[in-house]
Amino acid sequence: MNKTIRHTSVFVLVLVLALLGRATWVQAYEGKALADDSKNRRKTIAQYAQPLGNIVVAGSPVTGSKKTEGGDLAYKRTYTDGELYAAVTGYSSQAYGATQLEGIYDSVLDGTDDRLKNPVDAVTRKQQEPGTVVTTIDPAVQKAAYEALGSKKGAAVAVDPATGRILAMVSTPSYDPSKIAGTTDGDAWKELMGDEDKPMVNRALRQPLPPGSTFKLVVAAAALEDGLYGSVDTATKSPNPYTLPNTRKVLKNENASAPCENATIRTALQYSCNNVFAKMAADLGQDKVKAMAEKFGFNDDELDVPVRAYASVYPSGMDSAQTALTGIGQFDVTATPLQMAMVSAAIANDGLLAAPHMVSEVVDSDGDALTTFDDGDSTRVVSSSTAEQLRSAMQTVVDKGTGTNAAIAGAEVGGKTGTAQHGENNSKTPYAWFTSYAKDPSTGKQVAVAVMIEDSGAARSEVSGNGLAAPVAQKMMAAALK
Repeated sequence: MNKTIRHTSVFVLVLVLALLGRATWVQAYEGKALADDSKNRRKTIAQYAQPLGNIVVAGSPVTGSKKTEGGDLAYKRTYTDGELYAAVTGYSSQAYGATQLEGIYDSVLDGTDDRLKNPVDAVTRKQQEPGTVVTTIDPAVQKAAYEALGSKKGAAVAVDPATGRILAMVSTPSYDPSKIAGTTDGDAWKELMGDEDKPMVNRALRQPLPPGSTFKLVVAAAALEDGLYGSVDTATKSPNPYTLPNTRKVLKNENASAPCENATIRTALQYSCNNVFAKMAADLGQDKVKAMAEKFGFNDDELDVPVRAYASVYPSGMDSAQTALTGIGQFDVTATPLQMAMVSAAIANDGLLAAPHMVSEVVDSDGDALTTFDDGDSTRVVSSSTAEQLRSAMQTVVDKGTGTNAAIAGAEVGGKTGTAQHGENNSKTPYAWFTSYAKDPSTGKQVAVAVMIEDSGAARSEVSGNGLAAPVAQKMMAAALK
């Protein structure tokens, strides 16, 4: 054979082998990545080739599917009471992807999850019937929260203290996911994205804000667990007015006539005495307050319910004055409504914090479980004695303190109000907070709640946790105890 022909033949053979090797690599190792690539049109076609599986609330689907007209996407997502459940479901859009439960369980809901396939189908990549996501949401509590929030900008969360089941999650203003489910909804998408009230932000999980005086429960828990004070009825060492350590700044109380000097923890919670809890935080020191905050869930950047919540933050590296300010939920302390509901839930549950979750199980088309979330997976936050004392003090807040609007006839209700300042020199309208728990002694039902009102349109002087947030919590708790 001619030498030139032989070299050319070898070169061509090497090229053929390289092509075969590359094709094998792509097929065997890169196929799934290419198939799952968001830019792969085939993935979107497969996703909407059949009716999607549903997200279920109390046995009834709050989602659906609708046959489309023309195009290569056969079906699109629909929603029942979309605005009511948007903070739970998120959206599934042919053009803009999916969020929250729709996004986390997209492969189950569109039938492409490998767990839905038998061995033969896994090889052929045949699409199976979709699965179902079963939530823990109680529709009565969800509706009570949504209607009570109304036109206010804010959020609310309700949790079963014993199991960690999230019974309600609402963020307002809300939006209807159906309006952005298709491929021709660009105008609706632009309107939502340009809305200064940010209706697509889940304020219940993903917008930590200063919690104000609701954080005093965490400081009180730290003081009792540390032994700084023996009980909620022990007099504290709290001058009034209180000057922040190493400064000339005097910290005042909202109610100048309240009996806050050397007040007990019970009285200090009842009147929301800033001097008591600022001094208490400074006396404990930031490390002890931080340790207690983290037991309740602060600084956890992997809190999945299963939607990931933004971390609620208790800061580090502070001086004594800054530490004192954290004692009243200010300085750089931030919390989500979910986090503050967790604080009340742990106190209500005898000091045990049950892991919060809003999905009970994920099942295939035959109803067989693919994933199950166990109730009551709990950790000890405070002792039973501390929890009992804090419940007693929280009841005083509702019975005759700053939280009277949360009272429910025939039920044990405890709570804590909060009004958090924000803006340069506290120039902007404060945030109104309320966190609470309720128990029905006749039925054993219980619930923990947190409500945050970011903006109600009310005058600054009319903003308070009791005036704005407590009535929302009261309606939610009443619905949960029925």
